[in-house]
Amino acid sequence: MADLTTNFIGIKSPNPFWLASAPPTDKEYNVRRAFEAGWGGVVWKTLGSEGPPVVNVNGPRYGAIYGADRRLLGLNNIELITDRPLEVNLREIKSVKRDYKDRALIISLMVPCDEDSWKDILHRIEDTEADGIELNFGCPHGMAERGMGSAVGQVPEYIEMVTRWCKQYSRMPVIVKLTPNITDIRRPAEAAHRGGADAVSLINTINSITSVDLDLFAPEPTIDGKGTHGGYCGPAVKPIALNMVAEIARSPVTRGMPISGIGGVTTWRDAAEFMALGAGNVQVCTAAMTYGFKVVQEMISGLSDYMDRKGFTSTDALVGRAVPNVTDWQYLNLNYVTKAVINQDDCIKCGRCYAACEDTSHQAIAMSEDRIFTVKDEECVACNLCLDVCPVEGCITMRELGKGEVDPRTDRPVGDYANWTTHPNNPSSQAAE
Repeated sequence: MADLTTNFIGIKSPNPFWLASAPPTDKEYNVRRAFEAGWGGVVWKTLGSEGPPVVNVNGPRYGAIYGADRRLLGLNNIELITDRPLEVNLREIKSVKRDYKDRALIISLMVPCDEDSWKDILHRIEDTEADGIELNFGCPHGMAERGMGSAVGQVPEYIEMVTRWCKQYSRMPVIVKLTPNITDIRRPAEAAHRGGADAVSLINTINSITSVDLDLFAPEPTIDGKGTHGGYCGPAVKPIALNMVAEIARSPVTRGMPISGIGGVTTWRDAAEFMALGAGNVQVCTAAMTYGFKVVQEMISGLSDYMDRKGFTSTDALVGRAVPNVTDWQYLNLNYVTKAVINQDDCIKCGRCYAACEDTSHQAIAMSEDRIFTVKDEECVACNLCLDVCPVEGCITMRELGKGEVDPRTDRPVGDYANWTTHPNNPSSQAAE
């Protein structure tokens, strides 16, 4: 079987699946249960300094977005960092690490943005024997209003400054957790790199309001008639997270910088996609909160089976493998042509493909009187909307036209356009004129 052991910035774990800093990693009881279930590592829920106490709400803390089958697609979270005493957390961290030396245990930190505060907390965590620290520069609610969390993560100069302090005053590897609530994720990643960070982790939660109670006229979750913005996570954020991970992995400044991928990881396939785009490991939260800690066992077996099929003997063979194939739009091959094909044996004649194409796309699907749906190649632009809306997996596929084969839509052989400058889609090309 494939070896899932990972060595992430010198931190070894038996598999690449870590629990993210969140409610599931709030205390010793939870973390021990997580390790017994098989998680390779844990990022302990964010610790703060012993300043003004952190007080969480005693009402609902989560809002939810569901799919049609009530499958949980996203959570909106208004919970703050740990409200447990610092000394209690440190004592429990030391106890857990003593009994699980083969597992990764990272401490998430968030304190006011001044050197003394960071120096003090770094000094206090030194004897826990934790494997590293994660700087929480991403939390978008509650703490940001106090000048911490995403309030720091949105200012590259602050990221660089605090990272330097942590590298100066701590022996531990430093992971910088980035906020997605920013225009260009490469800028904070570059700042972390300049500050000497050993790695970055992303994404933290997305600032959001998931729903509004239309009787109370207040955002949900609702606390005594009022609501607030929170942090959005879960399967729905995965596309955003994948893009941001890829941007960092292929940026000339941060290329090769270790990345811990976060954002909607629910299955082994999700994890493999993050790793293929450059993540050395992944962190999970919502999936554990939805299905329990043992969900990791399916992730481990699934990833192991996939790697065996591919002939990958270690996770290093997977990490970054897709990065060279991520490019900018202008470099896509415009001589590549496909056409939709409907398998009549699989078609259930629901008409979704026809309705979508006829009303909102290119009128490239014909419907006969007895509801037989066929593709009009001369109109099909291969947008694959029909495939996406079809409820039968595999019923609609995309056939690649071979080089020299005539495209019925353009009446030109495939590959006839040498490059973008002569392609008719280019409004400045001679062909277009």
